[in-house]
Amino acid sequence: MQAGLYLITPDEADTERLVARVKPLLEFAELLQYRNKAADPALRAAQAAALAPLCRAAGVPFIVNDDARLAASVKANGVHLGEHDGTVAAARAILGSAAIVGVSCYDDLQRARAAADDDADYIAFGAFFPSTTKPNARRATPALLAAAGSLGLPMVAIGGITADNAPPLLAAGADLLAVVGGVFDAPDPVAAAREFRSLFTASRP
Repeated sequence: MQAGLYLITPDEADTERLVARVKPLLEFAELLQYRNKAADPALRAAQAAALAPLCRAAGVPFIVNDDARLAASVKANGVHLGEHDGTVAAARAILGSAAIVGVSCYDDLQRARAAADDDADYIAFGAFFPSTTKPNARRATPALLAAAGSLGLPMVAIGGITADNAPPLLAAGADLLAVVGGVFDAPDPVAAAREFRSLFTASRP
């Protein structure tokens, strides 16, 4: 898993528009996660099915938020698990041993240790900054990233991240920056995604 931009989809009700918004951004992303908390199961299934081949064509691993069975049904590369979404082992039983399974650890180093013990592929911390996607999210600090570095897993930072506030997170050890609004709500999403990618090319040869 390479360091870089971990792009997360916005809550978009129009599947065709979602695909059109995502497609030009994939060249700047290391991973794409499909997440739509506002959609019903039928819409989530349709949108995941539309995004999966787009990601395959672009060579970008496709991750589904919360739902390992949906991930399996569209042949996604993996699943991202929150605290109520089951275990890493259960996800691998559905998706296979080669699947990418990431775990949200919020502001909790002990949860990150448990995820590492469970053979998660990456751990995610945040929110680091105020976020319109999750306004009431628990807050994490760069010190948490530094403390979790000894676990030896790729670390994802999430929550209100912009190209301007990201450098301290990278300095603390974040490998991937998970972004929704910082790209999709930008006046020019392609320029925003390109700027995120430049953070990694500048700091990591």
